[in-house]
Amino acid sequence: MEHQHSERAHDPLVEETEQERARSAAARLFDIRRVIGGLFVAYGLIVGLVGLFDGQSEIDKAQGVRINLWAGLVMLLFGLVMLAWQWLRPVEPPTAEEAREV
Repeated sequence: MEHQHSERAHDPLVEETEQERARSAAARLFDIRRVIGGLFVAYGLIVGLVGLFDGQSEIDKAQGVRINLWAGLVMLLFGLVMLAWQWLRPVEPPTAEEAREV
């Protein structure tokens, strides 16, 4: 039984499958859309909350527009779109053949 287990552990197909899974996980983890989306969501929330509590002097400086609130909402929306895009169309990791070519 141990002999079969050791053969299986050194099976090139098993090792290649594990490498593909690792590449796939790394590709999803470091997807730039996730980073950009997360930052825009965070900054959008911060700027939007500041805009909710702007005083009249800040609103007057922006000619009566709650600019922080609107900018925060736009950033939040953009961040959510980036995260949705990353979730709906995940990154396809390179195949083993493509990885060897690089």
